[in-house]
Amino acid sequence: MIEVFIYVEGASDKLAMEALLKDLIVQRQQSGVIIQFFEAPSGDKKTSIMQKVPITATNILRNKPNAIVIAMPDLYPYNKAIPHETVGELQAVILDQFKQAIRSKGMDNDVRYLERFKVFCFKHDLEVLILAAKEALALRLNQDNLNVTWRIPVEDQNNNTPPKWVVMELFRKFSKERYSEAVDAPLILGLADYRQIVESCPQCFKPFIEFLEGIVPEEFSGV
Repeated sequence: MIEVFIYVEGASDKLAMEALLKDLIVQRQQSGVIIQFFEAPSGDKKTSIMQKVPITATNILRNKPNAIVIAMPDLYPYNKAIPHETVGELQAVILDQFKQAIRSKGMDNDVRYLERFKVFCFKHDLEVLILAAKEALALRLNQDNLNVTWRIPVEDQNNNTPPKWVVMELFRKFSKERYSEAVDAPLILGLADYRQIVESCPQCFKPFIEFLEGIVPEEFSGV
């Protein structure tokens, strides 16, 4: 049995991902892969994933030889804590933090630790998935259809006007209620098909899902 620990920025992100990937989580568990989402440790959530999760990961990986840890922050905002403006730069920053953590614990003599720590991100935040779930979003807003006012592909909706801002504006326009991450994100994504979202978000979300789908317990070689 393989355990996958996925750290996202907040409780609402955790609930939203669990709702969106409910079918995949069940399917993978039946294949011997347990997928679990966790909120980032206390403090600024993005900074926490960048600086605290790599340390947490060393403890998990050292004590659980059949574990994989994934750090999955938002790309927005750029340059939080440590300079970065691209997905590649964000991944490199977090991997460097992990390398420092395993080195400090004398674990850097086995490359398999590096193979069991992965970094993905939302480009630019979790609400990119909500914009990709256009039909479910329209249903939540009681609209027959929504005119696309955001960039396509949706992962190109940039740091100056991140997806969350677009979603908030849609709620201001069409709903009597403000957008609530904790309520609306799980509700909307729970109505969506993650496979359709994968096709709409090929840059960052698709590689994440492909990684989860591709874990084969029989071929896994932990430390």
